[in-house]
Amino acid sequence: MERSTIVRVHEGLHARPATRFVKLAKSFESEVEIVKDGKSASAKSAVKLMLLAVKENDEVTIRTRGADEIEAVEALIGYLENPLAGLAEEQAPAEPDAAAAVGVTLKIEPAKPAAVEEEISGALKGVAASEGYAVGAAFAHFPPEIKPERRKLSVGEMEAELVRFTDAVEVVQARMNASLASDALSANDRGIIAALRDIAADDELRDEVVTAINTGSDAVTAVIGAATRIAAQFGQVNDSYLNARADDVQSVGRQICLALLGQADASLDDIPEGAILIAEDIGAWDLARAPLKRIGGIVCGHGGATSHIAIIARAHGIPAVLGMGPQVHELGKAREIALDGHRGHVVANPEGSVLTGFRARIDEAAREREALKAFRDTTPRRADGTVIEVAANIGSLEEIDAAREAGAMGVGLFRTELLFMRHMHLPSEDMQAETYAALAKAFAPHPVIVRTLDIGGDKPISGIEFPDEENPFLGWRGIRMCLDRPDIFKPQLRALLRAAVHGNVKVMLPMVADVGEVRAARALIETCKAELAAEKVAFGEFQLGVMIETPAAVLIAPALAKEVAFFSIGTNDLTQYIMAADRLNPTVAKLNDVTNVAVMSAIEMTARAGVAAGIMVGMCGEAAGRPDLIPEFLRMGLTELSMSPASIHRAKKRIAELGA
Repeated sequence: MERSTIVRVHEGLHARPATRFVKLAKSFESEVEIVKDGKSASAKSAVKLMLLAVKENDEVTIRTRGADEIEAVEALIGYLENPLAGLAEEQAPAEPDAAAAVGVTLKIEPAKPAAVEEEISGALKGVAASEGYAVGAAFAHFPPEIKPERRKLSVGEMEAELVRFTDAVEVVQARMNASLASDALSANDRGIIAALRDIAADDELRDEVVTAINTGSDAVTAVIGAATRIAAQFGQVNDSYLNARADDVQSVGRQICLALLGQADASLDDIPEGAILIAEDIGAWDLARAPLKRIGGIVCGHGGATSHIAIIARAHGIPAVLGMGPQVHELGKAREIALDGHRGHVVANPEGSVLTGFRARIDEAAREREALKAFRDTTPRRADGTVIEVAANIGSLEEIDAAREAGAMGVGLFRTELLFMRHMHLPSEDMQAETYAALAKAFAPHPVIVRTLDIGGDKPISGIEFPDEENPFLGWRGIRMCLDRPDIFKPQLRALLRAAVHGNVKVMLPMVADVGEVRAARALIETCKAELAAEKVAFGEFQLGVMIETPAAVLIAPALAKEVAFFSIGTNDLTQYIMAADRLNPTVAKLNDVTNVAVMSAIEMTARAGVAAGIMVGMCGEAAGRPDLIPEFLRMGLTELSMSPASIHRAKKRIAELGA
């Protein structure tokens, strides 16, 4: 069986989306191939899949053969048509107020770019991979190179060498699994390590090594050769992100060789506070496990802006300059290093005006960051004394710490679809109840607003079969799908009622376009209450609200306001629906502007209806964190703004300025 589609996965099937796709493919017995531009690859090999260089908006064909071929095609096509599948691959750099203080690492744009260029014109140039400035002691990290043993095996030695190789792969995977179990890892770092672990056991790498051993090569030589060849293939792909995966393959090959030799790699555990890490290359696994809070900056001979080193550095607010080439060895001999992660400049043993310039900008950024941190625990108010709740948009429990650290006054949007999408099967009522309860307890007494399942043809999940739709954004999604599938909706509502015993849970319905949808949902909630009471299961009450994201909801806002306890304006979808412009279509991107008079009018109409009815009106789209728009939203009557944690300090500061 075969079926073609257009890939909607954000940025295509690069590292982690590829490994997730492979994991899904492996869950079926059928043989599975993916075809692009006449070239095919096994969908059960992450390396082969990545080498096919499947990008967003590419047309591909899925071919299956076996007992469950129909189910396999449907599930894999669903994944490929899911725009959210790749969004977690790389997080955007944090705002300076949300970045942790790491040595003298700072992340603001320089006040005088031209002056900086002049001051460090003699600096060595690399790839600007993670923004920020740093000055610190050089910490050289140049582990010894592993060289091929070049032993020729006899026929009688081959079997033992194969076992030795298999054992080494298991050792590497066990080490990586142990790292994944650590609470110290962020969700971002955990995803990177999981991708590396999958490369270590990938069929492409294994088959090449096994073939080499069976023809008389020792395991170390075979692994080095296979990793080098596969890395070279990634290097030849016309895609910068996939080029960067060459470093990952080499890193995994090194770890397998170390396991074969019974050796441990050089450790980063003793790096001094604020030091600049200088290396020819750093494995993503090694870096993710390093004491990142002590690292002031990173300078590497290899790597680029899309490498996993860069992703980890950005996620932790560490300035980094990569791709330095052989000159990195000279930098390793320096006493002190200054680096500019904005432009990719590195200075060894900075002196005079160069050092003074770096120090000045570090001090300037520190003052700005400290000033913003002062707003972490601020309770912002309008001039009339009304409290404005500045909350966080999150999608998993792993994001709680970042939101709390930023000073979030609760959660304005908890995206439950991510809980559904990360599992191969629908999450149970108990699992959901535990998740929502943990969320509520983490932010008590502040409210947490949980959005019920917002899944449609554009965001498919295992366990729900969606119809083929010409435009999934206008199709069977959100509250429409949930009301049609009470077998899915009721366990979620029951779980939310159980979590509501903590007293701060609110629930909102997505994609509402008709008052009848709210009434139907409320009737289902009452049924769930009766069932829980009969089963003697403790539950609580929650406020029910709706997301305002369809033009229909805006036009009937006065009627909706009589049915619910609050509105939450979802500006991302509202903008695309008001402007009739797909927000994933780059050719109409300019129309997706929340400041367009039509969109702002829709927001004001909604706010007016909510204020007139005496209910809370909030916003959970990204526009909520824009300092330039906050004054308008407050004027309209919004009293809750929910945003990414990185925007919270600045939003609180802006509201405080308006209320002063």
